[in-house]
Amino acid sequence: MPTPHAWTTTPITADLVRGALDLETTEHGVRPHRLPAWARAQCPDPQLAMAEAQPSGVRIAFRTAATAVELEAVPTRVVYTGGPPRPQGVYELVVDGRRVDGAAAPGGTTVAVSMATGAREARPGPAGTLRFAGLPDRVKDVEIWLPHNETTELVALRTDAPVEPLPDRGRRVWLHHGSSISHGSNAAAPTGIWPAVAAARGGVELVNLGLGGSALLDPFTARTMRGTPADLISLKIGINLVNLDLMRLRAFTPAVHGFLDTIREGHPSAPLLVVSPLYCPIHEDTPGPGAFDLDALRAGRLGFRATGDPAERAAGKLTLTVIREELARIVAQRQAADPHLSYLDGLDLYGPDDHAELPLPDALHPDAAAHRRIGERFAERVFASGGAFAPARG
Repeated sequence: MPTPHAWTTTPITADLVRGALDLETTEHGVRPHRLPAWARAQCPDPQLAMAEAQPSGVRIAFRTAATAVELEAVPTRVVYTGGPPRPQGVYELVVDGRRVDGAAAPGGTTVAVSMATGAREARPGPAGTLRFAGLPDRVKDVEIWLPHNETTELVALRTDAPVEPLPDRGRRVWLHHGSSISHGSNAAAPTGIWPAVAAARGGVELVNLGLGGSALLDPFTARTMRGTPADLISLKIGINLVNLDLMRLRAFTPAVHGFLDTIREGHPSAPLLVVSPLYCPIHEDTPGPGAFDLDALRAGRLGFRATGDPAERAAGKLTLTVIREELARIVAQRQAADPHLSYLDGLDLYGPDDHAELPLPDALHPDAAAHRRIGERFAERVFASGGAFAPARG
């Protein structure tokens, strides 16, 4: 083990962080964000603020001969008063593309959210240190994947040998936007969220704009994607619009067109894939809004239910079935002028048969095994030969 004076402390700067679009300087260090400051300023919604600051898909990446790595961080965890406990975030160590370790950070701040009123109470705590030792004694590529389900402030990176930013490995950059499922809800660890699984199999660099509860066709998200360098772009639309009961079909169609138009302003010929919702029985034919399942909460489980009336589809209320039909129509309409635009039915990633085998534990989000299946299916259908993101097409 190296003596204390042998440790090298490396500032955590943008050239060491991948998958974040902004690094905010805080009193402790830096906080990664997945939306830039100007976009965050356009929407004061607490749900969005929490989601975009949870660094799903974000990793510290460097090359080093170090055999021991320490990361000091201040995590911020959200707990729900009156609800079941939520899992702690995991920091995962990946060496030369292979996961070798993972741990939760000690200490940190806890934000208690009342499920009855939505009121929040922050309980500050100290920084904690994660230590990964026994790494191979050679030059290697190291990534520390940050937790997908809690905010973190990065205080210090310490190693027993110097580090340098990970060189460009010539991989294509995949920019993805979606809901809490893309964010990673119910996944066990950050490399286990379905976009990370798909990215690893596809050999691409992931920038994940999966924003829990916030895939709402917001113009600032489209403008963020327009200005973010990317070789491949995907957009998974639907479930949040239904469970928030945010808009009717009349508003949905032009909003999708506008979102795609904005992305195309910055990426006129990049492969662009529109993905419709995965199978979710509560919202297949029943509109939102969604609500907590009180029976599940009384049983100590988190669950959701749909509260709309299926008859309201006639008035333009959205369901997952309606959205799939309309997205397929919109893409087909645009393809004559946009040959690099493609459509993927979400039921091909997770459909009724998958639900029978791997049901949604809270009626809304897939579990860890289903995340892996969705990611593997996406890679098979999209990154493989003949897929929308196959190298020959890209």
